[in-house]
Amino acid sequence: MHDLVIRNGQIIDGSGSPAVPGDVAVDGETIVAVGDDVGPGRREIDADGRVVSPGFVDTHTHYDAQATWDPELTPSGWHGVTSVVMGNCGVGFAPVAADRRDWLIELMEGVEDIPGAALTDGIEWGWETFPEYLDDLQQRSWVLDLGAQIPHGALRAYVMGERALGDASTDDIGRMADLVQEALEVGALGFSTSRTPLHKSVDGELVPGTFATDDELLAIADAIRQVGHGVFQTATHHADVPESFAWMRAVAEVTKQPVVFNLNQPDYAPDLWREDLRLLDKAQAEGLNVLAQVSGRPVGILESWSATVNPFMLCPTWGLIGQLPEAERLVELRRDDVRTALTTEVPAVWSDFMNSVTRTWDKLYPFAGEADYEPDPSATCAALAVSDPRTPAEIAYDHLMTENGRGLLYFPLFNYSNHNLDHLWELHQHPHTRMGLADAGAHCGTIADGGMPTFMLQFWARDRVRGDHMPLEWVIHRQTRQTAELYGLRDRGLIAPGLRADLNIIDMDGLGVELPHLVGDLPTGANRYVQKAQGYGATICRGAVTVVDDQFTGEHPGRLVRGPQIDPR
Repeated sequence: MHDLVIRNGQIIDGSGSPAVPGDVAVDGETIVAVGDDVGPGRREIDADGRVVSPGFVDTHTHYDAQATWDPELTPSGWHGVTSVVMGNCGVGFAPVAADRRDWLIELMEGVEDIPGAALTDGIEWGWETFPEYLDDLQQRSWVLDLGAQIPHGALRAYVMGERALGDASTDDIGRMADLVQEALEVGALGFSTSRTPLHKSVDGELVPGTFATDDELLAIADAIRQVGHGVFQTATHHADVPESFAWMRAVAEVTKQPVVFNLNQPDYAPDLWREDLRLLDKAQAEGLNVLAQVSGRPVGILESWSATVNPFMLCPTWGLIGQLPEAERLVELRRDDVRTALTTEVPAVWSDFMNSVTRTWDKLYPFAGEADYEPDPSATCAALAVSDPRTPAEIAYDHLMTENGRGLLYFPLFNYSNHNLDHLWELHQHPHTRMGLADAGAHCGTIADGGMPTFMLQFWARDRVRGDHMPLEWVIHRQTRQTAELYGLRDRGLIAPGLRADLNIIDMDGLGVELPHLVGDLPTGANRYVQKAQGYGATICRGAVTVVDDQFTGEHPGRLVRGPQIDPR
């Protein structure tokens, strides 16, 4: 008798093949049978009318701190994710000398918008080296599996100290390469860096990877080569991607492993992604495994009165009321004179970027749900004001006051230059792109993209109205076997005998998400956007049922993943 049998499901196995009806049998942590007659189980779940898929594998998260205090690793735990990879974009917390802890917290806060006070309060530092960090994580358990990369920012700070934002010496480079090799040997899944001016610490300093020479990058690449595994992940400035292909190709040629860069569509170069794809094709044709990581929707900012950003945050009156407790602030915001002041005042000039995201009325949309990630241009605050007696600022203000003062505005920062998502549809068909960039665990006060796995199924496979859909089988493949294989996790991402029993049972008709909203559930009570899902009849990790009907069961089977995993078949 099997430990668990899932009956009567529509099995979408993660390979991209069409759905087939059948049962799945599990013993321990392993799928042991798939088909029509798998035998009885001590526990059985009826999946009639529902999809049975592999658990989702999210390779772009930032749980480096949260993993030390949150066994449910939300939002990922709510959205069918059974494996994550953290340590992306060159930020993280190991290795670390005691006197650089605060510096790494400020770096993470600036790059990933995770409140520094929450990090300071929440992290219990039990490590210095990267091997010690993995040993600390090894003692913990979660609702899902977790793998780590060694981040360039922490690495440079550890080796170079206060010189981390400068040129590395030959000795520095050699020491960094040795530490990357050590990290990979004890179980790191890769190395990450960032070279974009959008990534800055809280004091406005560029991230350490910005200052790395080709010699430094190639020395790290050689460390990856010597170990024989490890993804090289980079956040590269969008405009610089074609120019950066030279060093990315050089790294790929040395490592013989994947080099993955973040690909988004910026407004200043809306067609550059086509050149990026051409360069990807050329590299792959020459045997260089360079890949692009792409999002499932615009990379955007959710603006509200209590979030990191709102359209009036640079106005003088906001300076008087913005720091009040939420209830007191809402009392002030309901006053007519405050509304008049905020909607007519000239905001301070902070930076071109902040002025853009707060005052570009023809890119700010009132937001009401997942369909609003592909809004019509006629729905901007500026467009609505054409037939409304209110100004764009007044429309924005009044929408923020909805939902008892918790209304949302949406500013699509990247991937919306054409006012639709057709280019993302194309990117997700391309053989040399991979699903990613959900940033789960990060950007706490600006986005709620950690629920991307659910969004992909709901929007692209079911609900999109302004363009082509993607087959459900393809969407699931993109988030399971494809992402698992990228990081060498070949024991999962596929429903087949011998592989890991990481599974979802999904009601596609009932699949949905709640409206993003801010809750103060981080350490110190700091805010973050959360967005729970509906429609997950069950999520199973390592054969243990972690979610039933969208609620956690209290099971924490997830463990640290050390290094690549073989396909046991």
